[in-house]
Amino acid sequence: MNDPAARSGRRRARRLAAAVLLAFFLPLGGSAALHYVGDVHAADWRTARRDSSGQAPDPALTREAVIQVYAARAVRWRGIFGVHTWIAAKTRDADHYTRFEVMGFGVSQGRQAVRIHQGIPDAYWFGSEPTLLRDVRGGEEVDALIARLSEAAAHYPHANEYRIWPGPNSNTFTAYLAREVPELRVELPSTAIGKDYLPEGALLGAAPSGSGVQVSVLGLLGVTVAAEEGLELSLLGLSLGVDVWPPAIKLPGIGRIGVPEHLPDSEYWGVRRVTP
Repeated sequence: MNDPAARSGRRRARRLAAAVLLAFFLPLGGSAALHYVGDVHAADWRTARRDSSGQAPDPALTREAVIQVYAARAVRWRGIFGVHTWIAAKTRDADHYTRFEVMGFGVSQGRQAVRIHQGIPDAYWFGSEPTLLRDVRGGEEVDALIARLSEAAAHYPHANEYRIWPGPNSNTFTAYLAREVPELRVELPSTAIGKDYLPEGALLGAAPSGSGVQVSVLGLLGVTVAAEEGLELSLLGLSLGVDVWPPAIKLPGIGRIGVPEHLPDSEYWGVRRVTP
């Protein structure tokens, strides 16, 4: 004979499972609609925009050291699900920026995934305008942070590996650098699929911002609790969460809804200056 309490418990469990699945996968439909309504997806990647988006200070006019973190929608259908992230930096008095990023192009032919090169810091990513996530400026203290970024990049354990899903990919690399230089306080967007793939298959690590902790099973299932990220749950590489301050909800595919993490003209959420 069936126990009414047991039946009720099973119904509640099924409803909860259905609600969780809807919360993770329904927003992807909205992301797909936004993707195909726009015209970026239709552009030929070989001729798509790769010029400056005008967000980085001109190195010819800016003597101070600069570190900026960017995210832009991935190429073609991948943009429905997530973004590509990178870090751009210039030391004091430098006349150019160095980009720290991972790319999958050529890895299957033996090319290294990690690409550290001189380039346009705020370039469109094959037609997608980048979003500035963090802007850190200062003197010798920022120069020291840049040196640590270079050192960390040299020791990235997946330098010759690239997997779009669940990682290691470009967002795995950016998250790794952010953990190694927690002074940047980088909060990567929920659309940065691969950020929760902990290097070398670790189960426990610092949140990318360095302000909390995360547990992750190969980037497929996990939870992050941190001052910067708030509370995030991850399932199959997708992230769902809530940020207390600045207040926002974070949805798979769509990203952050609420107060942006970076506001260029804000005294509090704008440029972060590192002083002695």
